[in-house]
Amino acid sequence: MDKTLFIRKHESDVILVQVYVELISSLVQITIHCVKSLLQLCRENFEMSMMGELTYFLGLQVKQLKHGTFLNQSKYYFDLLKTFKMEYCNEATTPIATNCLMDADETSQPVDSTKYKGLIGSLLYLTTSKPDI
Repeated sequence: MDKTLFIRKHESDVILVQVYVELISSLVQITIHCVKSLLQLCRENFEMSMMGELTYFLGLQVKQLKHGTFLNQSKYYFDLLKTFKMEYCNEATTPIATNCLMDADETSQPVDSTKYKGLIGSLLYLTTSKPDI
């Protein structure tokens, strides 16, 4: 889905490189030689700097361990709930009553379309990166 994520596999080695604007980050499970080769190739073709081990990127928490790299979005979820003042709301299996009839609400305040579009965009990002939500 993401046109900025590049994956290279060689035998049991895997490298994932995420290119975002002017930022390159990588999650690696490969030999040091492959990493050094990739970095040298990037330095020859791009102006770049190393920022250390990746721990958080575009809403994804990254945990790199010897037996694998794990991605988590709990911080993004909680920040999103806080942004829309929903951090103390309870979960619901169905977000609206199934037997409810909805009519136009002529008496309430108009909805802030910018805030609404921001919420929808955030939810779309979550569902493309974590489809079980």
